[in-house]
Amino acid sequence: MTTVRQRRVGKGTEAAEDQPSEETNVKPDGKIPSDHTGGKLWNVLSITVGGIVAISLGLLTSVYVATLHENDLWFSNIKEVEREISFRTECGLYYSYYKQMIQAASIQQGLHGLVYDNKTESVRTINILERMNVYQEVFLSILYRILPIQQYLEPVYFYIYTLFGLQAVYVIALYVTSWLLSGTWLSGLLAACWYITNRVDTTRVEFTIPLRENWALPFFAVQIAAITYLLRTHLQPVQERLTLMAVFIATFLFSLTWQFNQFMMLIQALALFILDCLDMLPTAKVTWLYIIQISALLLVCVLQFFNSMILGSLLISFNASVLIARTIQKNLKKGGLLNRLGKLILHVLLVLCLTLLINKFLKKILNLESDEHIFKFLKAKFGFGATRDFDANLYLCEEAFGLLPLNTFSRLSDTLLFYVYVFVLFLMAVAAVVVAFRNLSGSNQVKVMEKMEECTITLKPDAAYSLVHTVLFGCLALSTMRMKYLWTSHMCVFASFGLCSTEVWKLILKCVHLYTSQRAQVIKYSIPIITLLYISYKFWPGIMDELSELREFYDPDTVELMNWIKSNTPNTAVFAGSMQLLAGVKLCTGRTLTNHPHYEDKNLRERTKKIYQIYAKRSPEDVHGILRSFGTDYVILEDSICYERRHSRGCRLRDLLDVANGHIMDGLGENEPDLKPSLYPRFCEEIKKNLPSYTTHFTRVFQNKTFHVYKLAKHK
Repeated sequence: MTTVRQRRVGKGTEAAEDQPSEETNVKPDGKIPSDHTGGKLWNVLSITVGGIVAISLGLLTSVYVATLHENDLWFSNIKEVEREISFRTECGLYYSYYKQMIQAASIQQGLHGLVYDNKTESVRTINILERMNVYQEVFLSILYRILPIQQYLEPVYFYIYTLFGLQAVYVIALYVTSWLLSGTWLSGLLAACWYITNRVDTTRVEFTIPLRENWALPFFAVQIAAITYLLRTHLQPVQERLTLMAVFIATFLFSLTWQFNQFMMLIQALALFILDCLDMLPTAKVTWLYIIQISALLLVCVLQFFNSMILGSLLISFNASVLIARTIQKNLKKGGLLNRLGKLILHVLLVLCLTLLINKFLKKILNLESDEHIFKFLKAKFGFGATRDFDANLYLCEEAFGLLPLNTFSRLSDTLLFYVYVFVLFLMAVAAVVVAFRNLSGSNQVKVMEKMEECTITLKPDAAYSLVHTVLFGCLALSTMRMKYLWTSHMCVFASFGLCSTEVWKLILKCVHLYTSQRAQVIKYSIPIITLLYISYKFWPGIMDELSELREFYDPDTVELMNWIKSNTPNTAVFAGSMQLLAGVKLCTGRTLTNHPHYEDKNLRERTKKIYQIYAKRSPEDVHGILRSFGTDYVILEDSICYERRHSRGCRLRDLLDVANGHIMDGLGENEPDLKPSLYPRFCEEIKKNLPSYTTHFTRVFQNKTFHVYKLAKHK
């Protein structure tokens, strides 16, 4: 088990475009200079200072997370094998392809080894570039080989520094988004500070460096910043075209670097769909965004050798359905309230039916089953029937796929982020309901317009998008803890925007009959500054203490195992075991695996379930036959799985296997009535007794406090 220990000393034409806006001639700091020349100078000065602050904060964040990583592991001092073991589970698998490309005799041979890979899954040749999102590793390895830096920088440092550098891009993108929404870079400063002080809930890059989300989320943040700018009114055609190009590039890079891209962009497409239906966004721009999403995903599909999971994604089906439905219903945004509501309901139903039909048709012709485990998991998670499906239960029992813990809100409240977020969210939600009702009513009466003026000002298209975006991703985070990083980072942007927004304070002051322009400006600046001072006072000492705390990587059992494998087994040996451990085996030793943690393939999931019978109640003959069918030479058993205590009864791996096999679970507690006792004891326990029925098939060749390695007899 890996631990750390204390270190030893040593263009739009739609109605929404015509909404009143206060952004014309408003300078980034919120002031409207009386003199034109002076105004231009002030504008340039403000943008310059704001830009310098953004870049500085981004770089500081990169240095901060890099220092935390070094202090936690003493990465610069530990051995190469220890560095590689620190890339846990799937992180190690992804990094292994970077290492493979670096060690290849040539770039061409490295690419050939990825396209025709027979070491990731034994007795099977797979295309890594098709199955996994590892183009970033390929690009980085090629860059390392062609740049004259080999003498000065080790490959592992080039890799991790790139990821830490992307954190600078991430923070700058959040900063710019908040600045664009509020009109002042002070908002961006507050967003960045909140991101840093809530690091535990906004990122996990310092201890899961190669994870796909750490590559993808910076590009997603850049895309959101570009969309925020695109949705501003009165953009010049050139500005609009350049922004659309930026959105496309960011969307493409986001899609290329994360296998869950289609699900995240589906939520984004739903946000655009909702706002377009409520006439809160310009339809022309929304159409372009739909097209960009489809185009980026199809380009990734081509690069991934026409990956069927992308072609059969709900995103492509949904976006195509929206565009088709809009062509059929051309007068969707005309008529009175009841007329509009009727059309809207029909439109939603049409889109939904078309999406399901198109998606079912695509999956049928593609024979696609790679993502079925996700839908089984969602069905069970939201109470649409219990399941004994091993794969679905494997996700359901993991804390990362559970509900968002309540203590998350306690930590976010300590920095005032959650309180401000809820306050801004409530105001914006009320404004959105009123504006949506006005848009659907189609009323042009003067009294109504006067009554709604405040809300119209506070809910420009970019703010409306930000509102729905944060609500939808908030729902995702609440239901699945692993996805909280998509929400919490945008929470920093949304809360800081609301606190620094002239429109928000104008609305509040008008409601209490205290509004003056000067008073709104004073509050707009003073409240954020006070908040920043509070955050600095409360959290600066803690950050300093955190940076001074020195620890050291410590996992001697895994190090011993990896060294033994490298020294005592042939390079062609095939290893079976848990997905998480085998990723490390591939990275550290280069041996062939039977299974691995990249779970988005039906055949691999079936293979993993069979391999995991080593922790089930099966006969030694059955287990030996299963393992040898995959060409296994050695099997690694882990005490931490065999005698697992981390999960409660019913969620331990051995319990999931027992239920899937129709066997009664171990220990006190209820069992489903149709489960029966197994005829055999648990394999991982019984094999250690060296009984003849086991030693005939398995010979123990290595053991320590954590691992037991058995060599399989090769019977004819």
